Amino acid sequence: MSVAASSGSLAPSWLGVPADANALAAGVWPAAAGRDADGVLTLGGVSAAELRERFGTPVYVLDESEVRARARRVLGAFSAATARHAGRARVYYAGKAFLCAEIVRWVTQEGLGIDVCSGGELAVALAADADPERIGFHGNNKSVAELEAAVAAGVGSVVVDSRIELERLSAIADRRGVRQPVLLRVSSGVHAETHEFLATAHEDQKFGFALAEAPEAAARARELPGLELVGLHAHIGSQIFGSSGFRESAARMVELHAQLSADGELAVLNLGGGFGIAHTVGDDPAPIEQLADEIVDAAAQECEVRGIPLPELAFEPGRVIVGPAGVTLYEVGTVKPVAASDEQTRVYVSVDGGMGDNPRHALYGADYSARLASRTSDAEPALARVVGKHCESGDIVVDAEYLPGDVAPGDLLAVPATGAYCFSLASDYNFVPRPPVVAVRDGAARAIVRRETIADLLARDAGIDTGSPTEGEG
Repeated sequence: MSVAASSGSLAPSWLGVPADANALAAGVWPAAAGRDADGVLTLGGVSAAELRERFGTPVYVLDESEVRARARRVLGAFSAATARHAGRARVYYAGKAFLCAEIVRWVTQEGLGIDVCSGGELAVALAADADPERIGFHGNNKSVAELEAAVAAGVGSVVVDSRIELERLSAIADRRGVRQPVLLRVSSGVHAETHEFLATAHEDQKFGFALAEAPEAAARARELPGLELVGLHAHIGSQIFGSSGFRESAARMVELHAQLSADGELAVLNLGGGFGIAHTVGDDPAPIEQLADEIVDAAAQECEVRGIPLPELAFEPGRVIVGPAGVTLYEVGTVKPVAASDEQTRVYVSVDGGMGDNPRHALYGADYSARLASRTSDAEPALARVVGKHCESGDIVVDAEYLPGDVAPGDLLAVPATGAYCFSLASDYNFVPRPPVVAVRDGAARAIVRRETIADLLARDAGIDTGSPTEGEG
């Protein structure tokens, strides 16, 4: 069935009817994405048809070369920006965006450290042979067991989030006869231009010490026998396109850095991450080189005004490295034209995944793009909504997109810019197993995270005898 495009309020203002509904917009898709002679989408030199045949759908596809290139680009941008001011930069990959052993290996081989925020993420990083001294450990409620693991591993820094954690961590380190390097997480009070749930530096939220509380917390950290205060940390939010919030936060943090440095050296100022990416043609994030220059210039200017040297600046990008490298492939199951009003029709395209593998629209109202992946089409574009198979009306993957009007069951659909916070946030809601992650590079594909199976789900149910030992047994 073919449904022609209609204009009107159903489409968001940024979404125009495309001249070619098969085109892959630059900046939204991996740089190496293209189409072969048959019109089939290729990722890292591997066709979507081959990926479906070998790995099934849904499947997360990650372009290894793109991840590595982006890691190098980010490190180069911040290194160059700080070098202009006779400074140095550290870059940590934010593992919460997406973490598995291979990702750890890729980014560390490209010169980045690893930022983790749970015992599980720490375990993955260590299992992949990350250098513990180049690991930073975040979290507003680290358990005693997690802190014990961090100290035992010798992580390079723990970002302390509360007075309770200062005391708790010092006791653990002192008992082990070591001094654990720490940074104080500070809420700079900057209100980032992002979704409320992604803003992390405003006053009324769970992270860090308020600016006014930081001097007392720093003094206590310096008193405690098990801690070595090495710096400050701030993070204003995520999916931020411009530099204004980062620059304001940097200025406030340099002022605090100067104040606290009067009582002892603080070598590191970590300004966090949160750099945004394009998910649709309506998104226009600033290039990372521009952001790096503007943020570092702001920090350096504040240091110059105060007559202090620029500390070593640290940054924690995640999404900007892995997000654009990822594409999720789905198979279309049903296509249903729905009269949204007396004059307008929207096509509901149901795929074999949904909010279980990409909950970001349900959580944040995040927008995504989509394209046919198994062929090209000359059909007129139709306004479509890509939805999943979960039992929720809010199970939406792509809220609005123009797809060829002849989209049909069995077609492959590709959703770009899904490398970050899709796998990480995935669930097995409705007992739908989570997809695998497949890495592509130079025409070869391999699974780096295997597909979850029904057997995996059953094995965790203590009321079902699967022959596997339950917790505390075996």
